[in-house]
This record gives sequence, structure tokens and C-alpha cells, in this order.
Amino acid sequence: MTYPARFTFDELLDAPGAKRLRLVVVLLCAAVATLDGFDLQSIALAAPAIAQDWGVGAAAFGAVFGVGLFGSLVGAFLLGRLSDRFGRRRILLISVAMFAVCSLATPLVGSVGALVAIRFLTGVGLGGALPSAIALTSEYTPRRSLGAVVGLMFCGYPAGGVLAGILSAPLIPAFGWPVVFVIGGVLPLLLLPALWRSVPESAQFLTVTGDLVGLRAVLHRMRSPVDAAQVEAERAPDRSPVVRLFTEGRAAGTLSIWATMVMALLLAYLLANWIPLVTRAAGAGAAGSALAIATFNLGAIIGCLVLGRLADKLRPTLVIAAAFVLGAAGIAALGYVGSEVGALLLLTFVAGFGGIGGQMCMVSVCANFYETSLRATGIGSSMSVGRIGGIAGPVLAGVLVGAGAAAAAVFWVAAVAALCAAAAVTVLGLVTHQHGRSPAAANEGAPTTRSGR
Repeated sequence: MTYPARFTFDELLDAPGAKRLRLVVVLLCAAVATLDGFDLQSIALAAPAIAQDWGVGAAAFGAVFGVGLFGSLVGAFLLGRLSDRFGRRRILLISVAMFAVCSLATPLVGSVGALVAIRFLTGVGLGGALPSAIALTSEYTPRRSLGAVVGLMFCGYPAGGVLAGILSAPLIPAFGWPVVFVIGGVLPLLLLPALWRSVPESAQFLTVTGDLVGLRAVLHRMRSPVDAAQVEAERAPDRSPVVRLFTEGRAAGTLSIWATMVMALLLAYLLANWIPLVTRAAGAGAAGSALAIATFNLGAIIGCLVLGRLADKLRPTLVIAAAFVLGAAGIAALGYVGSEVGALLLLTFVAGFGGIGGQMCMVSVCANFYETSLRATGIGSSMSVGRIGGIAGPVLAGVLVGAGAAAAAVFWVAAVAALCAAAAVTVLGLVTHQHGRSPAAANEGAPTTRSGR
């Protein structure tokens, strides 16, 4: 393969060496997302056992769920910004180490107050890991397949939920609730050496910072015949990354992405945290509740894969909006199944397919909307703002449960949020379609791609 004297890094991504390196990046970043999903579902599945062990009511866990998400908000925003300044790889390693240590410390606490504190710190680490993982994956992926590849990587998140459901069902009764947090801490510690040894820094980040030595090392791993000096650098940012989210035609798109993520994460975290408690109280039993979590996350995985492929072929905002509407129907019906386990499993699958599958596909839309020098900040800020909804959802559900509300009321909150997310992503599609191309494409000189429309 021959290259012109000057070219963008995106032009190198079809070379065989680049494909091998991309596979390594996607698999390891998917493993990080899996650990994040495992942790989220672990606290939800452990909550009934903790409540029984400590003699506290289920409503007390609204604060526990909410503060963990607040920590994720802080981590995604602050560490996302640091990722754009100091590099994706470095922040990813720090974040994984942080949430590993905090997870191992969780079994040592003995009160709701202490649990709230350790969940906040765990959330900071988890929130910081995802923006770097998503940015790395998107920056080693050609634009034409961005939706499918980022979606495939992000499938690790619900896969972690499935893993937590499968392991917790036999292990919590046998060894007690601390076992899931020990597993959740040991696994990232085992992953850290592989991340250190195998994950490269973002080549596009290295071009922005002018690190030719680092860029040559990446090109050597790709077995590329070109020199780092031939890679065209993006323009250096001339103002605060946060301010730039609202300049050069990005303002309407940024606000639409934020609104979509607030509603999407409200429904996602409400369901992920409260399905075990609410369905168990409605008569599904411990086994039925654990299976419901497994089918919910399985639906999210399949939904992300199917919707990601459709989004690369059609207008992604239209695909995602339709998915949210489908998810809303399944979520609303969840409140009326009672102890019918078969119907519960079917509807949790539909809720996961549409509601969570759509939310995960938003990640690739967001990644393609922003240029390299702004990408981790854009992803991190959208996930941070989205976690406002993620915090509000579980806390609101806790208030409703504490007030004696029926299961239907809890699930209707999530269903309405799904419809609001559909409306917001539709507005995003209208805004980007009107401009004809995303700001990322405009600034990096790339043609319009469907993922940004």
C-alpha cells in the first residue's frame, strides 16, 4: 500500500497491521467496559442481601445507587478532560487501578454511610475509565465503521451485567454479598498488566501534541512503512475544551446529545439498579429477579449489535429514536407482569434491546460528532451530564418505593424517560442533517459519515 507525502491517520486504518492493533484495543477496552457493567450490577444484586444483613430498608439504597453515579459524573468530567490533556492510555490505567482498589475495600464497610462514601470513590474511577476507552476505540476505527465497532466494544458493559447476574445467583447465597466486590476488584487488577503492555496511546492524540517519538512507536506496531512526520496533525485547540463544545456549530448538537444522555441514563440506571428489588417484591423471587437482570443485559448486547449495524447503513439518529420508542413500550409493560416470570424475561429483553441498546449506540454518535482534540472531553461531558439523569432515576425510584408506590409507577418513570430520549435524539438528527456534516468532519477534513447525522 502506498501513501501520499501527507495524509491523515484515518487513511492508515485499513492496513493489516492497523487491523490487528485495532482488535487489541477493542478487546481490551471492551474488557474495561465489562468491568464497569459488572460493578453497576453487582451493587444492585448485592443490595437485598446487604439490606437483610444490616437490617435496613430497601429505600435506603436510593442514596447508595445515586452517589455511585455522582462519582461517575465527577470522574467522567474531570478525568475525561485530563484524558484530552495527558493522553487516553495514562488516564485509563489510573482509573482502572482506582476502581479496583475501591471495589476490594467495599466488603470492609459496615454501615450505609460508609458504603455511600466508598461507592462515590468507586464511581470516580469507573466514570474516568469509560471516556478514555471509548476515545481510544473510536480513534483506531475507520469512520465508516465507527458505529458498529464502538458499539461492539461497548457491548462489554451489558456483558458485565450478565456476568454479575450469573455469578451472584449461586455465590451470594453461598459466600455472602462481599464476594461480588472481591471479584469486581481482583478482575481489574488482573487486567492492568495487559492494559499496560498492550494498549497504545491514541495516534491521533499524539499528532495533536506533536509527539513524533510516540507516534513512530505506534506506526511501528502497525508495521506501517510511513514516517510520523508524514502524518497530518490536526489544528491545535486555541481555547478551553469545554468552551469549544459550544463553538463552531457544535452548540445545538452538544445540547441535544446532553438531553438524550440525561434521559437515556435515567432509564438505564433506574432499571439496572431497581429491577432486582422491584421484581422480587412483586413476586418474581430471587431466581426470577436474577434471570431478569441477565435477559435485560442480554437484550442490551443484541440491541447494541443490531442497532449499531443499522446505524452504519441508515441515519443513526432515526434508528436510535425508534429503538427508544420500542424500549419505552417494553419498560411500561414491565410494571404489570407481577410474578409471571416468562413475561418478565421477555419484557426485560425488549427493554434492554431498545432502551439500553439505543443508549449505547449514542456513544458512537457522540464520538463522531467531536474532533480528536475534543473527543474525550465531548464524550466525558456527555456522560457526566447524562449521569445527572442516572443519579435522579435511582433516587426517584427509591422515593417512590419508600412511599409505597406500585411497580407500575416505577417503570412508567423509565418509560417516559425513553420517550423523551427519542425526542431529543430526533432533534439531534435534524440539527446535524441541516448542517450537512458534523463539526468533527469539518475540522478534520473528512467527508460526512452517517454516524454523525
